[in-house]
Amino acid sequence: MRDHQPVEITEFNGLWQRKDSAESCPIDHFVDAANLEFIEGGVETRAGITTWTGGIGFFNILKVKNYQKVASESLLLLDSNGNIYDTGSPTPSTPILTIAGMLDFGFVVINGRAYISPSTKVHGMAGEFVYVYKGDGTTARKAAGSGPTDAEGLLAAANGAAGHVQAGYHIFGIVYETDTGFFTTIGPDTLPALLCPGTAKVDLSSIPVPVSTAVVSKHIIATRAIPTTIYTGDTRGYEFFFVPDGELAVAATTATINFYDVELLDSADYLLDILSEIPAGVGLGLYRGRMTNWTQEPNDEQSNVLVSTAGEPEVFDAITGIITLQANNQPITICFEQREVLYIAKYSETFATQDNGDEPANWGVPSKLDQGFGVALHGLALSLDNGGIAADFAIVANYSGIMIFTGTFTFPELSWKIAELWESLEVVDFQDIECYNDTILKRLYIILPGLQRLLVGDYQRGIDNMKIRWIVWTANVEITSICLTNINQLIIASNQSI
Repeated sequence: MRDHQPVEITEFNGLWQRKDSAESCPIDHFVDAANLEFIEGGVETRAGITTWTGGIGFFNILKVKNYQKVASESLLLLDSNGNIYDTGSPTPSTPILTIAGMLDFGFVVINGRAYISPSTKVHGMAGEFVYVYKGDGTTARKAAGSGPTDAEGLLAAANGAAGHVQAGYHIFGIVYETDTGFFTTIGPDTLPALLCPGTAKVDLSSIPVPVSTAVVSKHIIATRAIPTTIYTGDTRGYEFFFVPDGELAVAATTATINFYDVELLDSADYLLDILSEIPAGVGLGLYRGRMTNWTQEPNDEQSNVLVSTAGEPEVFDAITGIITLQANNQPITICFEQREVLYIAKYSETFATQDNGDEPANWGVPSKLDQGFGVALHGLALSLDNGGIAADFAIVANYSGIMIFTGTFTFPELSWKIAELWESLEVVDFQDIECYNDTILKRLYIILPGLQRLLVGDYQRGIDNMKIRWIVWTANVEITSICLTNINQLIIASNQSI
């Protein structure tokens, strides 16, 4: 065309989808573009998707999680029949857990063990529990475990040969230790109290033998001497301690113990009120060496966060291990740690609390950071499934967009360029959004539920609302779940045949 001045586009900066796109779209953005990836100096067609069924037919997958074991990694796959498979199991076609009606699961890895919490996407499944899977193909079992019972052995104590157990009443009990290092509550139901003369050992008999095959050893516990003048007969009203050299084989039914009270240093009192079964939550996480478990039940219980003892992921105190938020018909969606603060989010609210060295119930009422912005159920952009996020900031998805969170929500949101696309999502879609952060390639991956599309944000040039470059990747099936592996391989799951 005569006198036409061509417009040179030297670079392409991704999608621009705002309500006024036709007029406001910059020349270096497109209002429609798909299946591209950004490279140095330009763009190219994205890499193809390789279909994989594990060689044994994994189909109809609702959720996929990267499972980092001690010396390897595999995938945990949840299918539409409530089966979870471990692709790295010696028998990968055999489910490691089956629960009818399971639509999602909370997941965290601790010491190579996978903790799994069945959920309905809104809350933990009613009547269900947290399970532990050792990664070896054996069926996952309930985490924690029951303590000794009278039915397993009616523990008895008697004065024995010459010894030095201090004069006064001593109460005795047994604690089981499981194959995951969990110590059960104190048992059996009836604890023997023995008046010791101060010159004898103590002989224990009818020591309980556990029914559970998860128990690998037993431990004797005892109180220090209680003077006869103040003994009340309440066998659970005094402090218990682990008896030195008091570890027993699982099958042992008798033992003789001899100790000075000054040797009773390791308190077992924390085991009196712990949960033998951990109720299923919608999510599991980590905070300063503690396992967190949130949204256990619908209604009032949906605003509880259970927090384990530090270094003991299966030990939850039924009284002091609970953080409670006011119930307001908004379930807790996620908990995550940043700069030693525990953030607790709902869909449109965010709270903060912090470990003060006391029990979780005594950390104080969580402070409300924001009453308009929260985080979607899987809206925290993890670098891996084990909860990895950047040290100084998190990337989160909520009703308003994709945002940087540094203790407050940063504006403009990262998804500012594609606000119209984000606004096209329905409220129900936010149960199925998943976010991952590929810190090597500097990409965000976000599922656009029900649309057979994946939203990709390239932040090689910086991570703010203008420097990030957005593109959409499409598929010929619905994308139900995604995850990243340790080699930054993107895994895409579908509940449809390819």
